Amino acid sequence: MDNFKAVYKILSALEKAMDYPEFDINDVGSEALGVSEERWARYIEMMVDVGYIKGVSIKRDITGATRINASDVRITLKGLEYLQENSMMKKVYNAVKGIKDITPGL
Repeated sequence: MDNFKAVYKILSALEKAMDYPEFDINDVGSEALGVSEERWARYIEMMVDVGYIKGVSIKRDITGATRINASDVRITLKGLEYLQENSMMKKVYNAVKGIKDITPGL
C-alpha cells in the first residue's frame, strides 16, 4: 500500500471515530493495511511527530523494535486539516484528469 494512502486511511478512520467513545486501532492496524508491524509503527510515530494524532506512547525495546500503545489515540486539529487539504487536492486532480480525458490534444 502507498504510504500516503495508509496515513490517509488511518486519519480518516480516526476522524470517523470522533462520534464514538472508543476506537479500535486494529481497524487500521498493520494487518488491515497490509503492511508490516514495523512500517505501521513508523506511520504512527511520524503522525505523532508532526502533530496529526495524539494519545500514543512509543517505546523501543532492547532489540530496537518499536512498540506502540495507541489505546487512547485521537486525531488532532492538524490531522483534520491534513484530511481536508488532501480531500480537496484529490477532487482537483480528478476534475483535471476528467477534462484531460475528454479533451483531445491535452
